[in-house]
Order: sequence, then structure tokens, then C-alpha cells
Amino acid sequence: MRSPETRGSRKTSGADRHSEVATAGRAPVERAFLVGIDYRVRVRGTSEPKTGRGSLTSGARMARDSAASTGAPSEPRNAPQFSADESLDELRALATSAGAQIAGQFLQHRDKPDPATLIGKGKLEEIAGAAASAAADLLLFDHDLTASQQRNIEKVVHTRVIDRTQLILDIFARHARTREGQLQVELAQLDYLLPRLGGRGIEMSQLGGGIGTRGPGETQLETDRRKIYRRIRHVKEQIENVRRIRAQQRQRRESVPVATVALVGYTNAGKSTLFNALTQAAVLASPKMFATLDPTIRAVTLPSKRKALLSDTVGFIRNLPHTLVTAFRATLEEVQRAALILQVSDASSPLSAEQDAQVERVLKELEADGKPRLRVMNKIDLLPPRQRDSLRDDPMTVHVSAAKGVGMSTLLDRIDQMLSDDAISRVHLRVPQKEGKMLAMLEARARIYSRAYKDGLVELEAEVPESVVRRVREFVVE
Repeated sequence: MRSPETRGSRKTSGADRHSEVATAGRAPVERAFLVGIDYRVRVRGTSEPKTGRGSLTSGARMARDSAASTGAPSEPRNAPQFSADESLDELRALATSAGAQIAGQFLQHRDKPDPATLIGKGKLEEIAGAAASAAADLLLFDHDLTASQQRNIEKVVHTRVIDRTQLILDIFARHARTREGQLQVELAQLDYLLPRLGGRGIEMSQLGGGIGTRGPGETQLETDRRKIYRRIRHVKEQIENVRRIRAQQRQRRESVPVATVALVGYTNAGKSTLFNALTQAAVLASPKMFATLDPTIRAVTLPSKRKALLSDTVGFIRNLPHTLVTAFRATLEEVQRAALILQVSDASSPLSAEQDAQVERVLKELEADGKPRLRVMNKIDLLPPRQRDSLRDDPMTVHVSAAKGVGMSTLLDRIDQMLSDDAISRVHLRVPQKEGKMLAMLEARARIYSRAYKDGLVELEAEVPESVVRRVREFVVE
């Protein structure tokens, strides 16, 4: 993202700092020192802190507290949560996806956050020493930081500080390829940057200097804000054009009875690999987090010979920044309008339950949690043989390995059964042999069980989509 220009001093401003992060992919590899925070949750009625795998991480607790304060629906109390160690491991994967080299990590346990520095000045000095000895170029916090917290931390550590949301935005900026994706990332970056412009020292001074410029006047801060507001309006207008074009394309698709099936799931669950296996497409499939940002739609032929459109979407993640959900709403509308949602989970991950809980939260935010859904447990090839052999499919769950092509036919059968668009019916047909085009169409779009030739007619027993039945109505034998 191009940051707003500033006049006068060239000290690093919030916009310049943000631009440095966004262009990190073109710079030499940076060494990152990870900082995690575990806020212990006390169980009601006891004085002992509850820690470990079941404890709320800082991000999860903040999300819950925020939901409670705003009246928004929150997760159930028994919803699985990431532990602090697991959350820090995820931050490591995010940092690697951003192109960073991990220099070290530190996990701080506290009863509550420090308002000024989040983890306390004493512990911060300890982290500063550890980061300096590891020659770290920046500190990555597994937590969202306010502008004042970020400034206070930087004063102590004398190193660039990035919070979790800023890191995710940087990854999105690196991976966006289409104009639509780039616009959506830029909007999220601008929304993130705007409240962080204030209090940057020299930027608060009046423009210019010397005789004739003293007194009331516009500050550099106000100028930067005006430029960002103007850019936000421009980007929103362009995204609105994208939404309008998408709506027109969707309207044309919906005029033909072809159902859309949306792939959703936690980032790196194997959605793009599954998409390629089902559609024979060549979408980028990478072990890096958020490798897919730009939506892709391809047709897939179901066992009933019906066509369906499969949509590959951006992966979800714990505490997905709200600015991203808002900015990517044009893309995520494919999920809202889908006839069926395939929720892809990593069967080999020990955090599968926690990841599914986070996907559920995002689907609720998109108001898509009531859609028909099929659970796809992917990556079963990575499980031990005994565990893999014990897996059993049920009406709502299918186990597959997209990388090895295992379970694809079962998955397509289940999708076929769950789609109600262009319903299938079994019919008996008598078609004159001279109706070559009609017979070819039935061959291509119907599942034929029997065929007999008699007196210049072809008698067929077939399962035919409703759209085809309407075209061969005159040949149906009641």
C-alpha cells in the first residue's frame, strides 16, 4: 500500500512504518522475535489460575470480552480454545509465511494485561535484551496492540514492533494477485492504519514553519487523515464496482440451474489441493498460510452428470481481523450465496477441533452458519495406518486425502446427494433414433441405466436432472 506523503521531517511516521511492513517481501530476510502472552483465567469459586490447553489465550479472551461488552453473540463456554503455546506456534507459521526468519520467542504469563506496554516494563526490558542478543530486526506480538502500546514498547526495545493483525495484513498484501484482491487488502490496511496515526510526535506539528505559519492551522496529522479518508472512499468505490460485476456474473450463473459449492476452512487445511483434485484446475496449493486470497470458481461434473460450480475461498484463522472480514465481503459473498458449504478440516492436526470452532465463528459473522454443510476431513494420508483404518464416514462427514486422490468419488457422490438444485428424477424414455441431438444430450447429461432398441425407438431408463426433463418431456413414458 502506498502510504500518504508527509511534508517536513522525514522521521518514520505510522504510514512509513506500515509501508515498510508491506514491502518486507522485497527486502532482505528479516529476523523476527516472537512474543506470546498467556492471560490466566481463574475458575469461579477457586483462587487457582486455570492454565494449559483449555485456557483462553489473550486473543480469544479479548474476543469473548469484546462480544460481551457489545452484546454480540460469543462462543459457547465449552468451545475448544487454543492454548498459549499453540497460539505461539501459529504465530511462528504466520511469520514464516511473511518471509521472516525466526530469531527466538518468549511466552509471558500474566493475570491481566498492562495498559501501557501489555506485558510490563520489566519483562519488556528482558525481552529487549533477548531480542538484541539474537540480532532480531523486529518483535512480533501474538496480540493486537493499540497505537500507544506500540509506541511505548518501541521506546523500550528500540526495535520495530508488529502486532498480529499487522502481520496478517502483510501476508495478504504479499499474496494478493488480482486487482480485486489488492483493493480489498489495501482497504483493510487503510482501516487498520487510520486510528494509529495519532501521537507520532513531529507529525502533530503545524505544516511548514517560520513567520506567517504560526497559530491555528491544519496539522500534519489532519492532512494525513484527509488523504487516507480520500483514498478509502476511492478504494470502496472500486470495490463496489467489483461487487456489482460479481453480482451480474452471479445473476447470469443463477439463471442457469447450476448450484455453487463453496470450500471453507481454516488456513492451510488443504482447500486448494482439494479444489484442484475435484476440478483438475491448477490453483496454487502451498503449505504456507493464506496462499489463496483470490477467489477461483470452476465447474465440476457430478456422478449424476449434473454440473456444479466449486468456489475456492480465502482461509479463516483465529481472531481474523474484522477489517479483513469487512474488506473481503465481496469475495465471501460466494459463501453466503452457496447452495452447499464444504467445511474442510485438517484431520492430521491436533488442533482440528479448535480450528473448526474458529471457522464456525466466521461463518456466523457471515450469517452463513445455517447453510447446508458437509464436513470434509482432509489429509488422512498423514495419519498413522491404524488410526486411518478406523475412520468411518457418516451422512455429514467424509474422510479424504486430496493430495493422494483418496475418497474423491465418495465426496462427489455425497455432494450430488446433498444438492437440491436441478433435482434428479428417474424416468422411462422412448426417443426416436432419428433424434440424434436429443440422444447425444441425454448421453452427456443423464445417468443411463438401461437401453433397448425397438421399432426405430430407443427405450431408456435414466436418472435425469429437472432441466433436462423439461427438454425431453414429449418422450417421457408415464
